[in-house]
Amino acid sequence: MSSRRRVIGIFTAAALATVAGVSQAQPAAGLASITLLNVSYDPTRELYVEFNAAFIKYWKAKTGQTVTIKQSHGGSGKQARSIIDGLDADVATLALAGDTDALHTNGNWIPKDWQKRLPLNSSPYTSTIVLVTRAGNPKNIKDWDDLIRPDVKVITPNPKTSGGARWNYLAAWEFAKRKYGSEAKAKEFVGKLYANVPVLDSGARGSSITFAQRAQGDVFISWENEAYLLEKEFGNTVDFIYPSLSILAEPAVTVVDKNVDKKGTRVVAQAYLEYLYSEEGQDIAGKNFYRPTSAKAQAKYAKQLPKLNLFKLQDAFGGWEKAHKDHFADGASFDQIYLKK
Repeated sequence: MSSRRRVIGIFTAAALATVAGVSQAQPAAGLASITLLNVSYDPTRELYVEFNAAFIKYWKAKTGQTVTIKQSHGGSGKQARSIIDGLDADVATLALAGDTDALHTNGNWIPKDWQKRLPLNSSPYTSTIVLVTRAGNPKNIKDWDDLIRPDVKVITPNPKTSGGARWNYLAAWEFAKRKYGSEAKAKEFVGKLYANVPVLDSGARGSSITFAQRAQGDVFISWENEAYLLEKEFGNTVDFIYPSLSILAEPAVTVVDKNVDKKGTRVVAQAYLEYLYSEEGQDIAGKNFYRPTSAKAQAKYAKQLPKLNLFKLQDAFGGWEKAHKDHFADGASFDQIYLKK
């Protein structure tokens, strides 16, 4: 791990269990080849390019069937809306369970209990939120409270369209609530933070481009894996730090039942998601800077993905349904904050 990065605090989230292997289901009869569409959020492009290649090889060897996998990426909320509006996704691998829940509430594309169908509430990997700075950290940004200083410009996407942005928002809110002692103080703090945001991109990758390529802002609130990718590509111009408190981000995955049943792709789509829990899938997640959930992969990538002081959304905000109602629905806290900007 780069010496420029600082780890503040200790890990408090419980260790995640080793998960089950891939099912023994066989492909639909009579199909020599099949095409899947994975509709995902912004920063998973690289992860799924590598994972797809591994699954295609695995499935061909196992069944003799050729699989083609197409990818679609964008802000998580926008991607959910695209599926609801008719995008023919076989699987949805979105940034947060709240966006996936919308597939049930808006058209019953998936069952209400979809998270019970795969281990760990259908979250095969996790992540967290970090702070990306300019090289050498010229503004001396150390923690969330530096983001409300008048001399700091903050890059973060729009929580109305981006799942990553919602994790960012809630991580900042909980930090302020704990430090300053009330919801009112947290709202005031987050309001000051968004007053320092010059532009809201629709997704995390757009904000990454705004920060790294267009050189806007002093700090980028980022997915951990995206920060590593920026360091690899722009290592001489960016650094990143871990704040004293962040959130355990748990992206969840599901088959899109209406579509797989219509297309006859359920068996392969289910196996595709189950393969994320395999040791190869877990290794690919760790290699792409996501936090794997298997013990073996966690141990392998422990140095690059250090233990942190992370809180769970359920504990702090009561789950995604309540968090959406309180913070991201029309007229909720984000609108109240941002419309005053």
